Amino acid sequence: MPTDRIDLAKACYRAYATRDRELIEQLIAPEFTFHSPADQAGLDRVGYFERCWPNAGNLAEFDFVRLIEDGDEVVVTYEATRTDGSRFRNTEVLTFAGDEQVRAEVYFGWNL
Repeated sequence: MPTDRIDLAKACYRAYATRDRELIEQLIAPEFTFHSPADQAGLDRVGYFERCWPNAGNLAEFDFVRLIEDGDEVVVTYEATRTDGSRFRNTEVLTFAGDEQVRAEVYFGWNL
């Protein structure tokens, strides 16, 4: 398991792209919360797996444009390629406690 927060962040995206539930289960904490413009009130870990995880595997690739570690947070801007070949760009702020992700804030970008 990676210990560098940037490596942890990359592992989270890899788990999502490869639909590796076992890996993501290890990477996100029991108290994990997910926030996005579509989920402003936030989702807990169970809500994340119900609402977001079914989309795992629909993204073939993440190209990281920006990875900035600042304390317990990693700011990630990526360009993702969907399995249908379409692409988009997002920015996310991932917060870690030790080796586990405890929060994700997603800021939707645009289609490329």
